[in-house]
Amino acid sequence: MKVAIVGAGNAGCAVATDLSYKGHEVTLVKTSNSMHDKNFNYLLENNGKMTLNDFGEMKTANIAHVTRDLSEVEDAKVVILYVQTNYHESVLERLLPHINESQILIINPGYFSTAYVLKHAGDKDLTVVEATSSFIDCRIMEPGLIKVGFRNVRNPLGVYPSSRKEQVKEVLSELDLPFAYFNSVVEAALHNPNLIVHTVGAIMSIPRIEKTNGDYVMYHEVFTPSVWKILEALDSEKMDVIEHLGFERVSYVEMAKFRNTLDDNLDAKESFFNYASMPTRAKGPTTVDSRYISEDVPQGLVMLEALGKSLGVPTPIATSLIEIANAALERDLRAGGRTPENLGQENIDKILKDSKKA
Repeated sequence: MKVAIVGAGNAGCAVATDLSYKGHEVTLVKTSNSMHDKNFNYLLENNGKMTLNDFGEMKTANIAHVTRDLSEVEDAKVVILYVQTNYHESVLERLLPHINESQILIINPGYFSTAYVLKHAGDKDLTVVEATSSFIDCRIMEPGLIKVGFRNVRNPLGVYPSSRKEQVKEVLSELDLPFAYFNSVVEAALHNPNLIVHTVGAIMSIPRIEKTNGDYVMYHEVFTPSVWKILEALDSEKMDVIEHLGFERVSYVEMAKFRNTLDDNLDAKESFFNYASMPTRAKGPTTVDSRYISEDVPQGLVMLEALGKSLGVPTPIATSLIEIANAALERDLRAGGRTPENLGQENIDKILKDSKKA
């Protein structure tokens, strides 16, 4: 299958290599000059050659097309957007003129970016898929080499319009990735784990980040019993929104367990704390103004707050965390976030109406 991946960072390069290794014709498009240029230049100079260190198994493949030209996505059957969520709208504005109605556009992670597609797609009737989290957790170790840290055993997706879910399932089955399907892109957006764990963890770590200059591990230290209660309160607000739409209440830890393990007998909370306490956890966040706050507050919490307002569902914990983050960073994170004004209230309403048909 012809697949285009827009975004040449860690995850974009990993999935491009993985799919190329499986025999797909992949086009990898870099959208900026801000990060990972050394690796991208290596790909240009070495015929797209990239190696995945997949838990010790070295998988080398040549990505068929490596480019900065967004128009090269036009022949792909599936287009996957793999850029930081802060840049979704700006990249979609540039990308959508090259997307046609016969293609499937996957946004990973989604965070309700279907609204941005509706906002900028004009009269095109596009098929949009939102993913909850990256299919492969990884890092570029050196130009041409990626180390895989984790692979989800299930990758939950939502489809818009929801009536095309079966059609999408048939096409995406060819990618040989373990997909699972929600009834709506709203569920996919709200089950992004970073919405819960990054925001609560980083905001409640602010004194520790500053005291140690980032020489600590958030997952090892921050989720004390009282902080866990804050996490559960925020998670409850998320589930209130999901339930209001008629979908099942699924907690953060249960969804993490669904993505991470096939062992249904594991206790979900215990599974999270086992994961959090792993000795291989990276240090940090090393600064208060990290993506854990500067990305996941405006793109995650502000989105949750916006959906809550649209549905008449209170989200006081989300609002409080946004205000604390605003004060700590001395800027308005809603300004560039997923507010009703930025998403477009009419687009929110259209997606919520579709979700109720699912």
